[in-house]
Amino acid sequence: MAGPAIVTDSAADLPPQVALAHGIAVVPLVTNFGPETYNVGVDLSAGEFWAKLTAPGSPFPTTAAASPGTFQEVYEGRFAAGADAVVAVHVASTLSASIKSAEIARGVLAEREVVIVDSWSASGGTGLLALLAAELRDQGLPAQAIARTVSSRIADLRLYVVVETLEYLRRGGRVSGAQAALGTLLSVKPIITVADGKVEQVERVRTRGKARERLLELLTTGPVERVFILHGMAPDVDDFKTELLARLPEAVPDDRVVTSLIGASIGAHLGPGCVGAAVLLRRSPDATIASSEV
Repeated sequence: MAGPAIVTDSAADLPPQVALAHGIAVVPLVTNFGPETYNVGVDLSAGEFWAKLTAPGSPFPTTAAASPGTFQEVYEGRFAAGADAVVAVHVASTLSASIKSAEIARGVLAEREVVIVDSWSASGGTGLLALLAAELRDQGLPAQAIARTVSSRIADLRLYVVVETLEYLRRGGRVSGAQAALGTLLSVKPIITVADGKVEQVERVRTRGKARERLLELLTTGPVERVFILHGMAPDVDDFKTELLARLPEAVPDDRVVTSLIGASIGAHLGPGCVGAAVLLRRSPDATIASSEV
């Protein structure tokens, strides 16, 4: 492997085959179901996570960052494979301690070039930035230039998800029990976003159909260069994908569209039935050139 390697973490929700195809290494974060501990994507696949989450009597899972040693092991593996540097695009530091573990690992590898990018996002948002980093690597850019360009594109990310039920937000402490009960009674479907490293409720819409329509409006406000469809076992994800791609102002090539089942690192907070997408808005050529020169 010549040039820099690209690394992300399991909170990016990159499907294993997509990560492999683009040469992206994934640091497995941790999920606990009661006394059972799993490395996400290693001994707990996305499908297995959802089966456990929805099993009767299953404990509510908790999530944690991987240890610095795990990050170090993945980084060292890239160097052992021939990389001359590592560009690590990780889940927002405001949402996880992963960046802290990554920084400790970088300190241990002080003689190596490890450049860490805080995505200020999660799930498909982080995943899109990791894929962008891989494309820049393939274009021959060095590590620092990749990191600068990826960081400059964070402002172009949009991520919105419709949550089927407020129960998992309640369990995760995002809404109160009273709000969850009222939302269930009124069939409220919250639209969630991750922006500037914060999880926020954008709107609360009555009925899933109306929420999905509003979601499509939010995601199709301008030209898009990459799309990352994400869902939690949503039965209508294929219809959502078809409609979203059809409503974009310009067509997006198939190789820049990813569909992913949300994994354990993020899914525990959203619950089954959620559906949404992250998009990377297209910049004008002049803006892209200017940002890469910063």
